[in-house]
Amino acid sequence: MDKLKLYIGLFIVIILGIAGFIIWKWGLTMLVRIVLSLGFLGLTLMLGFFLALTIYAESWKYALLLLPFTAISAYGTYLSITWQKLGIVGGIIVFFIIVAAFGIWYISEPDLTIADRFRSAEKLEMMGRYKQAARKYEKEGNYRKAAEMYLKLGWLESAAWAYEKAGDYAKAAELYEKLYEKEKDTYYLKEAHEYWKKAGDMERAAKALERYAQEEPWFWEDVAKLYEELGDEEKAREAWEKALEYYMGEAQEEGVFWEDVGNIAKKLGKEDLAKEAYQKFLEYCLKEAEEDPMWWKHVAEAYEYLGDKEKAEEARKKYEEYRKKIMKSNEETSNFPS
Repeated sequence: MDKLKLYIGLFIVIILGIAGFIIWKWGLTMLVRIVLSLGFLGLTLMLGFFLALTIYAESWKYALLLLPFTAISAYGTYLSITWQKLGIVGGIIVFFIIVAAFGIWYISEPDLTIADRFRSAEKLEMMGRYKQAARKYEKEGNYRKAAEMYLKLGWLESAAWAYEKAGDYAKAAELYEKLYEKEKDTYYLKEAHEYWKKAGDMERAAKALERYAQEEPWFWEDVAKLYEELGDEEKAREAWEKALEYYMGEAQEEGVFWEDVGNIAKKLGKEDLAKEAYQKFLEYCLKEAEEDPMWWKHVAEAYEYLGDKEKAEEARKKYEEYRKKIMKSNEETSNFPS
């Protein structure tokens, strides 16, 4: 970053030096002449490039639009280099400034025609120009009305976004649920869950997340916890059972999940299954600890699950020895000579 600042500073100094030299040698007029000539030349080359590109792409509409601007810029370049008809040069500069300002203004609302920009949102709504009215309402900060316009267009996702901006999270959640029914994309259920939570309707949030978990089963644990918060023990147990089923399947492929199986089984009162799962988790951790001593921490946890405090303490000591060794190694490598 310091080098970048240095290079920028050097560049500015060089430019100022060149400008100062030109003024000293030929006067301020020559500097203005050179600046205008280079400016017009650069603009002409840029416009010429895009003109050639549009002609090559056979985009005749944009080619015809660019042609007069390129010609005017080229004429400005000629007048600046030859230093004649300075009034016209000034007029060309003003013309391009106006064009640039108009372009920025137009791009700021690309969906609106020039006539639409001078109409109110209410007028556009009455005319049935709902898309344009929605943009106007958004600009005014009236997101609820913008959402109504999007609904008339059938743009449910845009309407949900507008309701979110308006702070009407319940309506946003309802629309995301409708989008799921229409698109069958589970993303919308997750969004519905989040917005029901924001709306304070935890029961609807739980139902949305439950539907989400039916297709994305690793979320059953979250569903269970949410039903526990709501005090619905029956629903919570059903969700825990499904979470257990999911983790049982995962543990067959990746042993680290036996810990989750054990925790959920214990929560459900399935002590024999919990003990079996913790034993398998211990075996997995011992195997991993042979390659990576960091796993002694999890070995200690597994022994604690099984109630073997003595072996848990032994494993914890091994983990602490490894941790101290790593910390010492880091200290030695970080103490570079000054």
